[in-house]
Order: sequence, then structure tokens, then C-alpha cells
Amino acid sequence: MQSERNVMEDPPPELAAVEPSADTTVTELFKAHRLGLVRFAFLLVGDQETAEDIVQDAFAAVHHRWRRLADHDQLLPYLRTVVLNGCRAVHRRRAIARRFGVEREVPFWSAEVQALLGETRREVFSAVRDLSRRQREAVVLRYYLDLSEAETAAVMGVSRGTVKSTVSRALSALAVKLEEGR
Repeated sequence: MQSERNVMEDPPPELAAVEPSADTTVTELFKAHRLGLVRFAFLLVGDQETAEDIVQDAFAAVHHRWRRLADHDQLLPYLRTVVLNGCRAVHRRRAIARRFGVEREVPFWSAEVQALLGETRREVFSAVRDLSRRQREAVVLRYYLDLSEAETAAVMGVSRGTVKSTVSRALSALAVKLEEGR
């Protein structure tokens, strides 16, 4: 009987392994940065539901790996990298599906999105969406999330010089694309 009572009083091992500070820290981080990360993912994948799933998975990964993360002060950059990698995985899965003839319609311009965005913003979003994957990532990280070149390079896993040249080419392409639309 004694052992049964201890089992009932002790939390399950997966819950006991999580420090209380992990719950608090991840919850605060979630409240402060979830929307920005969802917008970031949305700009890269063009689908709100998928963007929300990617961000949710990123926060779950941080919580799950809490004890193995070396620097808890660098959680936001880590989350950005996890979200970026999640977006890349979505693009890989979509490319594989296209190779097998399964074309998925991405609900990019829903009525809800159109109501929220003006025509000019839609043109800019459309132009950004037409950039190459790397250029889109660099522009969104650098200007939408307002990260420095060094922070952008860290999230993308490239050098600072690569970020500079990629952003420069992307801005040139955007200027041409937006000028054509006029």
C-alpha cells in the first residue's frame, strides 16, 4: 500500500525532469514572442496554420530540451533558428510532394489576410514571397525582425558577409519587381 501512495503523490518522470523555471521562462517567452515568430514563419511558408504549427513545435522543443540547452539567455535566437529550420523542412516536404505530382494549394491570400493588408503591403509581401528561399529568409530576418547582420547570420548559419550580399541582391530584386508593378 505504501508504494501505491508514493506513486500517486510523485509526479510522472517526464514532469519531474522539468525544472519549474523552464515552465515559467518558456511561458513568458511564448507570451512575448509567439506572434512575431508566427509572422516570421508565415512570411517564409505563406500559410498561417503551418506557421503556427512550426512555432508551437519550436517552443515545445525548447521546453523539451531545457536541461540540455547550455545558455538560457540565448533562447530567443535559438527559437528563431528552430523556426527557420522548421520553415525549411516545410519547403523540402512541399518540393518532394510536387515531384510526385501532389500540388497543395497554399491559402496565402485568404479573405482575412486581404482585409488586414492594404494593396501596397500585398504587393510587397508578394514580391518578398517571389524571392529565393535564402534571400527571403535574409530580408525577413534583417528587416522584418529587425535583427543585426550578425544576428541574422547566426540564425541562418552563414557568415555576416553572406548576409550582406544576399540582402543586397534581394533588395535589388525587390526594387525591380515593385517597379514593374507600377
